[in-house]
This record gives sequence, structure tokens and C-alpha cells, in this order.
Amino acid sequence: MSIHQSIEQHPDLAEMRSRFERATTTPQAQAIETLGLLTGLYLAASPWIVGFSGLTTLAICNLIAGAAYALVMGGFGPAYERTHSMAWAGIVIGAWTIVAPWAVAGDVATTRSVVSNVIVGAVALLLGVAMSATAAARASSGLGRRPAD
Repeated sequence: MSIHQSIEQHPDLAEMRSRFERATTTPQAQAIETLGLLTGLYLAASPWIVGFSGLTTLAICNLIAGAAYALVMGGFGPAYERTHSMAWAGIVIGAWTIVAPWAVAGDVATTRSVVSNVIVGAVALLLGVAMSATAAARASSGLGRRPAD
């Protein structure tokens, strides 16, 4: 007779969740989360804030990328143990935001769109790197590891 346990009850999974929950309790991680959420919201609204909403392809691109970034970076708070590995996606979205004015269809590389996208893309990329580094530093420091038996 075999007893099947749910993966949710596995001791390694519980330990990993505990470790990553502790990583988000630091003021540094909370600041990165907050700045990431604000960056994503700005990116989504930037075509209307900066005034290039008439460039439809870039406006839609920024709206989607901003919403995705806000979800990826802002999602760390309530569900860090499930989203910690998605910080790389924030880095990719930041890099995409920088090149988007030249990569999307149409002639959308205006001064306003380029300056806005390059600045917010660089901020997004740096926040993604910072979140990845925070998670990696906490994991390598031994916090959350089980004592040797």
C-alpha cells in the first residue's frame, strides 16, 4: 500500500518557499518591488503621458510590455516563492523596451518615444538585474538552508 503525497507538502518545497519569503522581507527587496511596479505602470501609460499615443504600434507594445513588467516585478510580493525565477523576464522586457522604437513596425522612432523608452527600459533592466541579484545573494548566503543532520 503506497501513500501519495502532494508535491505541495514536500519538505524541500516548503524550505524553498520559506527562504524566498525571507528574501522579500528585506527593505531592499521591497524597494525593488515597488520601483518595478511603478516602472511597469509608467511604461504602460508612457505613450499617453509623453505624447506618442498616435504611434499605435509602439503605444500598444508599451502597454503590453508595461503590464507584463508590472505583473512580473510586482508579483514578487504576494507570491515570491512562485515568481522568484521570473526576474529574468523583467530583464528581457527592459531590453526589449530599449530597442522597441526601432524594432516595431512603422516609423515610430521619434525623439519623445526614443528618449522615454530608452530611459524606462534602462530602469526596468536594472531593476530586473537587482531583483535577480537579491534573490541570488539570499540563496547563496545560506539563509533558509536546513542545518546539517
